[in-house]
Amino acid sequence: MESMVSTGAARRLLDEFRAIVGDENVIHHPEDLLVFEYDGSVDRGMPEAVVFPSSTEEVSQVMALTYKEGVPVVGRGAGTGLSGGAIAPPGGIQISFTRMNRILDVDTENRTATVEPGVINLDLDTYAHRFGLRYAPDPSSQSACSLGGNIAENAGGPHCLAYGTTTNHVLGMEVVLEDGSVVNFGGSAREVPGYDLRGVFTGSEGTFGLATKITLRLLPLPEAVKTFLGIFPDVDSACTAVSAVIGHGIVPAALEMIDALSIKAVQNVMDAGYPEDAGAVLLIELEGLQEEVDEIGAEVEAALWESGPTQVRVAEAADERANLWVGRKGALGALGSIAPNYYLVDGVVPRTQLTQVLRQVARISEKYGIPIANVFHAGDGNLHPCLLFDERKPGALETIVQAGAEVMQVCVDAGGTLTGEHGVGLEKKELMPLVFSDEDMGVMIRVREAFAPDNRLNPGKIFPDGSHYQPPARRPEPGMTI
Repeated sequence: MESMVSTGAARRLLDEFRAIVGDENVIHHPEDLLVFEYDGSVDRGMPEAVVFPSSTEEVSQVMALTYKEGVPVVGRGAGTGLSGGAIAPPGGIQISFTRMNRILDVDTENRTATVEPGVINLDLDTYAHRFGLRYAPDPSSQSACSLGGNIAENAGGPHCLAYGTTTNHVLGMEVVLEDGSVVNFGGSAREVPGYDLRGVFTGSEGTFGLATKITLRLLPLPEAVKTFLGIFPDVDSACTAVSAVIGHGIVPAALEMIDALSIKAVQNVMDAGYPEDAGAVLLIELEGLQEEVDEIGAEVEAALWESGPTQVRVAEAADERANLWVGRKGALGALGSIAPNYYLVDGVVPRTQLTQVLRQVARISEKYGIPIANVFHAGDGNLHPCLLFDERKPGALETIVQAGAEVMQVCVDAGGTLTGEHGVGLEKKELMPLVFSDEDMGVMIRVREAFAPDNRLNPGKIFPDGSHYQPPARRPEPGMTI
């Protein structure tokens, strides 16, 4: 990495970055870059430099400069992504949005918030509570993930069963394209004329442009909330309960499942109140008017008891509900008490296929001798099998990736798809042909080229072999590694 500053061209480029964002907001030494070579996935890729802008103007200037010099760029939020989306390509830099973290406006009358991309998801939700409002999408990494990253991956979360994923809450955004030009998609209203470019942009995994200002929809806080914890002897009976609840015509605000291995991990590090001998637990949350919650709550409780639980708990007070959710929110981190690494995939299957798919996932676990923990959004069939391993063991990573691909194949064979909220990134790009033809992917690439014709933004992601990524015609000067 020191070779980057060993040539005049590299030093000049670094100097130009510093002139735009300030000396302290450009890093390039290897020891400083170590924490930027990975996100929450198993992939690695050290950037040549990381630039920390503080405004749209600075982002635009940095992008214009990298475009002129033929340098690939990756936008980076909090680095919590789970598909390798924030990993830098060879010779690329990262633009980090940690300094662009301001809540610019909350319009209580129109129930909107305008924010910068580095704002943490939970910080916006907490701030909105002051006005009797909330931001509904709540990924498990809610306390750490940033809203710009949520938009890039179209992040979900437990409460997206009822309220929809990120794309359902984005009204408008200011975006910097690969050549540094600034455009606006959408607006402050839910409906705008023309193509729905805000919808196309959300979930594009940083390959279309970098959002620098975002207007989001807020919802009123519910009058009443009730949370149920159903404790079951096995996963099969818990899956039966999921079908029973939905079969009653009830769409809860959240419907989550945690299996026995995940329960063990959670109870290893905290007392979430989950019985360690349980085969699985279901968390079901209802929100709405008090009378509605009471009436539907009685139906939910009856449906749970019909499915053979050993116990059903009900929590209405805020602190009781928080205690039930603490285990679910902390489950992934708790897996570190069982193994030093996990490989998390997020296939989606029809709810009616949950039992069969989880049985096949268990068989894959037995086949490879790999512990697989399941903690997932049962209500919408978004599975999160966590394959546990130790990357220090020779061949362990390769085995895990192979087993993960088999899990994805099982999901697709069940009528599902590759990802519900984590994105394709590097992790699943070679699996895209399982669900899309070459013609399908060709159309997607043409859409991307309408935004980023030179493929300078997050190249090598989403499509097999980097979607035929070709280095730009204009190359950096000889000896320059950026």
